[in-house]
Amino acid sequence: MSAAPADGTTGAIPAIDWQGQPITRARCAACEHAALRAGGGCEPGHSCMQDAYARRIDRFFRSHRALANDHLDHAYFEVRAIAARHADLFHLPPLMSDPDETVRLQVALRVPQRLLRAMRDDPHREVRIRVAHRIALDDLAAMADDPDYQVRAIAAQRLPVAALPRLLDDGDLQVRLQAARRVEMPALWRLQDDPAPEVRRIAAQRLPAAGLCRLAHDPDWTVRWEVAGRADAPLLTGLLHDVEPEVREQAARRLRLAAAGLEAQHG
Repeated sequence: MSAAPADGTTGAIPAIDWQGQPITRARCAACEHAALRAGGGCEPGHSCMQDAYARRIDRFFRSHRALANDHLDHAYFEVRAIAARHADLFHLPPLMSDPDETVRLQVALRVPQRLLRAMRDDPHREVRIRVAHRIALDDLAAMADDPDYQVRAIAAQRLPVAALPRLLDDGDLQVRLQAARRVEMPALWRLQDDPAPEVRRIAAQRLPAAGLCRLAHDPDWTVRWEVAGRADAPLLTGLLHDVEPEVREQAARRLRLAAAGLEAQHG
């Protein structure tokens, strides 16, 4: 078994600080947390808030949560971000406008709702995505107009059903798909007019069987296949002549099942 390096580092990643300088025993002796190391509370290359490696910083603050408040203004963004995971909530508001989005991401996971509203317009999409996952529904409605499609898609997943119809006109397919899976009548009929077959397939899956006539003539065969899986017998008969063999086979299978069911009832 090989011995650990003389400076106490462990693992394949060298112990260096955020400015690229090695973390040596001499530097540990001058660290503000030198007393912790003397008692086994930290170790360069494993648990150290001076390290550039986020996992080692995290190990340090997990063991010493009470120190997190004192490092929220550290020059290295990873220290601020990880300290923000463990700091007291009332110390977090100044970090809502931190220059680094990694820090703001952590803040968005923890600040209370009354402060989260102020982060809906954060300049970074990943921050707004986290806000959209957490924010109260009453405050989420404004995010349905966010410039980023993923934020709008989260809104489509979480907003009350009554608020979804306007998202059926969204320019992004993923947003429309999320809305299509949840929207109710009468807006459900609008799915038939969507330019994307993926959305029209959802219409074929969700509309009443008696209302599938128009979709039985859809230009996309996968939509017609969905129709064949749900339509009533009169519509299935027409689909027996579809140009696509998969659609014809689906319609024939359904008709056989229907006939077998009738025979069982009257046998």
